Amino acid sequence: MKVKVFDDKSALGEAAAEQASRIINQALRERGWARIIAATGASQFEFLAALTATPDLDWSRVELFHLDEYVGLPVTHPASFRKYLLERLIEPTDLGRYYLLDGEADPAEVCARVGAELSAASVDVAFVGIGENGHLAFNDPPADFATEEPYLVVTLDAACRRQQVGEGWFASLEAVPARAISMSIRQIFKSREIICIVPDARKAAAVKACLEGPVSPLAPASILQEHSAVTVYLDRNSAADLSPGSQVD
Repeated sequence: MKVKVFDDKSALGEAAAEQASRIINQALRERGWARIIAATGASQFEFLAALTATPDLDWSRVELFHLDEYVGLPVTHPASFRKYLLERLIEPTDLGRYYLLDGEADPAEVCARVGAELSAASVDVAFVGIGENGHLAFNDPPADFATEEPYLVVTLDAACRRQQVGEGWFASLEAVPARAISMSIRQIFKSREIICIVPDARKAAAVKACLEGPVSPLAPASILQEHSAVTVYLDRNSAADLSPGSQVD
């Protein structure tokens, strides 16, 4: 695992976007097509802005998969992750092919249908974050490290739901859906490379637990320690609790 720390979110986003564009372009050269997984949320704003502004990326040959979505939330809702991806990644790039998770449809059917498409070929790079409770996608602690299903329906814990209110996506805790569709831990882990983007002081405790603590379902993103090609992008605030001896660039 490589850990890189930047002075601010803007520099972090630009550096992560540079690596992401290299991976995508390499896949296009080698296989003619690139498959990516994209996260959403406030932590990804600067990264996606920099990535969509990258010149000389042939987005028409890029295939996108969706990490997670709330069950029952319409695409018109400000917190919809489908809406987020459409506005911040798909429409700005005229992306070639994408598979979004329809939170208004039958969750089991969505998991099966999109999961089959996802399993059809390997993923070149996954863009992920780490939640305030250490979650990876919507796999809250204790996360299921065993299931081989590409997607699963999960129940969101209180800490996760509070984070969504704190970021301004919902007006109250009661307004946050209790369930979501999430890509599984093992499916994320199958990606050839993973770029993990985690700015802000509110993530510092989770960053320390997941990067320096034991690999455990109680800190779901700790599983990234065992992947062979992960780069974690932090700012000074999110890296504040890391031990002085941590291997960071």
